Amino acid sequence: MGITKLADLIRIAAPDAISYKDISDYTGKVIALDTSIIMNQFRTAVPKLNFLSPMTGIFFRTLTFLEHDIKPVFVFDGKPPGEKLAVLERRAETAGWGSPNRSGAASSQTKECLQLLKLLGVPILQAPGDGEALCARLVSEGTADAVASEDMDTLPFGAGLLIRQLNAKKDSEVIEYSLPKILEKLKLSQEEFVDLCILLGCDYCDKIVGLGPKRALKLIQEHHTIEQVVLNINRKTHPVPHFWQYQEARKLFLEGARTVAQDLVWTEPDEEGLVQLLCTTHHVKEPRIRGRMVKFREAREKKRKEREERKSGPSRQMRMEDFFRVTRKRKQQMDGAEAVPSKASKKT
Repeated sequence: MGITKLADLIRIAAPDAISYKDISDYTGKVIALDTSIIMNQFRTAVPKLNFLSPMTGIFFRTLTFLEHDIKPVFVFDGKPPGEKLAVLERRAETAGWGSPNRSGAASSQTKECLQLLKLLGVPILQAPGDGEALCARLVSEGTADAVASEDMDTLPFGAGLLIRQLNAKKDSEVIEYSLPKILEKLKLSQEEFVDLCILLGCDYCDKIVGLGPKRALKLIQEHHTIEQVVLNINRKTHPVPHFWQYQEARKLFLEGARTVAQDLVWTEPDEEGLVQLLCTTHHVKEPRIRGRMVKFREAREKKRKEREERKSGPSRQMRMEDFFRVTRKRKQQMDGAEAVPSKASKKT
């Protein structure tokens, strides 16, 4: 779930904190990936191939990242915090699954994905708790440049840069959220922002009923803490939950993952090992895997030659477009703006 309506609130109250990018903008960057989100995306996309779809999806997406010289770090969830178990129970019931994973032990599918990623030569990290907390820690300590996740709760965990919609689709536009800009525009400290996220609704505790995003933001801006907010609301129209564990949720967000990551190493993919795992074990057609590996090597070689040419060749004159690249979304907005005359033009 992440944080309820946080993306909408940022879009309204802090639009300058959002940027629209292309996957190529992250060339050379280390990106911490919230792996559970990726696996769930592929399970949902192809439910009939519930076991195999995350495997093939991760295979193709990871190669795309590597072709763009993006350095992915795959972070897996550990044992979920006790405060999150109620949410996990509801999700499992809604999805028709059995009991949620309370121990954090890797499922058979997760173990297969771990094996796949090792063969792809990318770093794998096991979080002590929620994966997004460790992803945020990697960014805050400078090990990674950004977190790639669809869950907005990486922001209250302290990730300075959150990327959404970072996938392998050619026409996909990446959405980037800057935490420092969000705090600046909302005029909040990180502690106040965490309290705002708890008021909006998070995975670790209940929320105050009937308190909308704009109202929650205004209350935090005026009163700064949840304790003071509670003293300044009508508790008949906005009842405070019984045994409200907001302090525990606050502690989880502010302390985050305590584990410090080891050195990260990327190696060349093991093609024969990948063929053995995907084709021999899981019966993916071998030409599909071999063909993708050929394209991968060709793309890497092309980029290597381009880098060498840039280093050795004369510097070219930059075009205006090189400085100000217009993304699809912004171009559509500009086109729409041109089609509608301004108020000033109507007066003349």
